Amino acid sequence: MIEIRKAQGSDFQQIWTILQEVFQKGDTYAFFPNITKEEVFQIWMEIPLATYVAVENELIRGTYYLKPNQPGLGSHVCNVGYAVSSNVRGKGIGRLMCEHSLNEAKAYAFKAMQYNYVVSTNQAAVELWKKCGFKIVGTLPKAFNHKEKGLVDAFVMYQWFN
Repeated sequence: MIEIRKAQGSDFQQIWTILQEVFQKGDTYAFFPNITKEEVFQIWMEIPLATYVAVENELIRGTYYLKPNQPGLGSHVCNVGYAVSSNVRGKGIGRLMCEHSLNEAKAYAFKAMQYNYVVSTNQAAVELWKKCGFKIVGTLPKAFNHKEKGLVDAFVMYQWFN
């Protein structure tokens, strides 16, 4: 059974293990593959409004952060970043975290959620976000330098809350 809860400082080692693997692959996030643990801590744990973990049998299987997408007059729209451990991908954890993040965003009184940079070749994520109610509202041509495929498009995906 997966439990999603707010992350604690003591969770960061397991979060780092997941994120380091994801970032090193160079196929879904724009961060340099050799990003440092300290940089990731700031990005994933300090800057966001909240960070969450998906836990199964005391092991962190996934994580996401929630933050305003823009300051001031754009702060009613939130931004979220997700990562799932490679050994449990395809088991519904991404969907659970997405559904949880939508509920949390509404609880924080956000009016919409925006994904700024969904790599077009990450078809599993693109299809999942569509199933969760997101629409592609923009395409950034050749905006992502995929580690294996070279320059590929990135999508901006958006969901307004009714």
